Amino acid sequence: MTFAVNTLTYTADKFSPDSVGYMGPAATASVKDQFQLSRVAAKPTTLFSGVARSSIKLTRTLTLTGALTPTGEAIVQVSISIPVGASNAAVEAMCSDVGAFLDTANLGETVAKTQKIVF
Repeated sequence: MTFAVNTLTYTADKFSPDSVGYMGPAATASVKDQFQLSRVAAKPTTLFSGVARSSIKLTRTLTLTGALTPTGEAIVQVSISIPVGASNAAVEAMCSDVGAFLDTANLGETVAKTQKIVF
């Protein structure tokens, strides 16, 4: 099983009941280029139906400039927690909104690179 992100193709490599790891084209024994898709099933109680959780994690080894080490791992992770019973439309709207935010040109400049949070 494979999927593409931009021009990169990721291939399923590691499987467990609630997680799949996908290796990217730059992955080697010493270089990471991997997506991990995970899920946690809802745990209902007598008073609450529970929440289903999912996460998407990209880990990539980067070449560093001006650092004490020549390489380092960068991680971008998105966590999703949806209460049981939420409508598909509501979930899709939230995912669309987050996707649009992640797609903004200034995300890397404001949040990722400089760690500035705009108030």
